[in-house]
Amino acid sequence: MASTFKYVQGDTGPQIKVALTEEDSGSAVDLTGGTATLHFRAAGESQVLFSRGLYVNPDTAADGVAILQWQVGDLEIDAGAYEGEIEVIRSTGLRETLFDKLKFKIREDFA
Repeated sequence: MASTFKYVQGDTGPQIKVALTEEDSGSAVDLTGGTATLHFRAAGESQVLFSRGLYVNPDTAADGVAILQWQVGDLEIDAGAYEGEIEVIRSTGLRETLFDKLKFKIREDFA
């Protein structure tokens, strides 16, 4: 996940689809009954600006696929560099946070 996602202030349309896999086996993380959440902050800062739950289709949750759909206001932020981490809470209550951070770059809107 080394790429940088690039967005324009105020965008809500772009989605991020993540396929979560077990590091040791490469098999899909079973998200049945669990949750996946993106915690979002300015790069290098400690304050989380917001946390957004990712959509997990209950019919395919065992495939480990989660989708982030931005909400109105999420990207109404200053232009600059941001980062996010994905946290998974399994149905058993086990909490795992992906080590690699997602990188984001936001630019100003023309309008």
